[in-house]
Amino acid sequence: MKLFQKQSNKFLEKSKKIIPGGIFGHYKYAVREEGPKFFSKAKDAYFWDVDGNKYIDLICGWGPMILGYNNTVIDKAARDQYDSGNTVSVASPVMLDLAETLVSTIDIADWALFGKNGADGTQLAVMLSREETNKSKILKINNGYHGSNGWMQNKNNPGITDSDTDDVISIAWNNLDEFDQAISDHAHEIACFISSPYDHPTSKDNSLPDIGYWQHIQKKCNEHNIVLIVDDVRTGFRINLNGSHKAFNFSPDLVCLGKAMANGYPISALVGKNSLKEAAKKVYFSGTQFFNAAPMAAANATIKELIKIDAIKIMNSNGERLRKDLISIAKDYGFKMNVTGVPSMPYFRIESTDPKIHTNWVDACLSKGIYLTSYHNHFLSTVHGEEEINVFTNKAKEAFEEISS
Repeated sequence: MKLFQKQSNKFLEKSKKIIPGGIFGHYKYAVREEGPKFFSKAKDAYFWDVDGNKYIDLICGWGPMILGYNNTVIDKAARDQYDSGNTVSVASPVMLDLAETLVSTIDIADWALFGKNGADGTQLAVMLSREETNKSKILKINNGYHGSNGWMQNKNNPGITDSDTDDVISIAWNNLDEFDQAISDHAHEIACFISSPYDHPTSKDNSLPDIGYWQHIQKKCNEHNIVLIVDDVRTGFRINLNGSHKAFNFSPDLVCLGKAMANGYPISALVGKNSLKEAAKKVYFSGTQFFNAAPMAAANATIKELIKIDAIKIMNSNGERLRKDLISIAKDYGFKMNVTGVPSMPYFRIESTDPKIHTNWVDACLSKGIYLTSYHNHFLSTVHGEEEINVFTNKAKEAFEEISS
C-alpha cells in the first residue's frame, strides 16, 4: 500500500513558487513521487513526514546522523553551550577542546581548523597546498566529489567557466598508470592530490582501493612535493575513528572532515601535519558562522561518544548483516543485488540491463516506509540495530515481490 503524500506534495508546490525548483541542493535529485519531501520530526533511526508517515532512514541526513536523531547526549552538550553563548565576538574555549580531541583522535593530526561544510575543508586544503608548494594544479579522481567549489565541478555544469577547472587534472580511480603519467607530465605544476579513501561516486558501484594503491601514491607525492589530501567528509568516523586512511594503511598530509563529526550540527574540520602548519597560518579563509560554539560542543561530544561505544564495530556488524540479508532476499526473487562500499556506507544496485528495475524497487521501498535513494550510497548509524535491520529486510522483501509481479 502506498503512503499518503498529500501534505508533502502541497508543501512542494507551495515551495516552488518562492524557492527555485522547490527544493535545491543535493536533495533535489532525491525527490520522488512516491517519497516524502518534508519531515515533521525525527528520532533515532527514524523520521516522520508531514503526512505522518514513519520511515527508517538509510540516508541519515546525507551522512551527518551517526548516533541517532535527537541523541540526548549530543543535544545536551550543544544546549549547555547555547546557554553560555554560541556566536560571540570572540572564540569559545570549546574550540580548543575540540581541536585537542581531533588531534588526539585522528592519527596524522597535529592541528585543526574549522568550517561549516565539507566544501570549506576541501577548499582550505587546496589553498594550503598551493601556498606550501607554490604550485597551482589539482589532481583528482574522475567523478570524485569534493563539494560544490568551482574547481570540483564538471566544466559543463551550469554556472561553471573554463577558468574554474583549468587547473584541474582528473584521472581514473585505481589506475596507477594514469596517476604516474599525470605526475610525469605535470609534477612541477601539481600542488595536491585529493581523493576520498575509496571511490563512492553517484550512480555507480563503489570500489575499494587495490592493494598497494595508496602506498604508491603516498610515495610519489612525497617524492614530488605534492600534498596528499584525503577527503574524509563522507567517510570520516564511519571506517576508522583514527581516520579512514588507517583502514588502508597510508598517511596523508591533510584530512577533511565533516558530516558525522557532530551528529547533525553544522561544522566541518581540516586537520593536518606539522609540515603544513605554517601554510595554515598564512592562508586566509573564514566565514561568519565558523566560530559557532554549540556545534563545536556537539562535535566534541560526538567524537567522545563514538569512541566510548565502539561505534565502528556496531555499524560494521549491522551493515554486514544487512548486506548478506539483502543479497539473499534478492536472489530468492530472481534478482542479483550488488552491495558495494564499506558496511556502514552501502551502495545498492540491482544488476539488470534495465535500470528502471532498480529505481522501481527503490520507489517500492519508499512507499513502504524505507527511505532510500536510487543513485547514492546509504548510511548506517549506531541506532540501526537488529529491529531496524529486520524491518528493512522485510519491507525490502515486499518490494522485491511487488516489482517481480
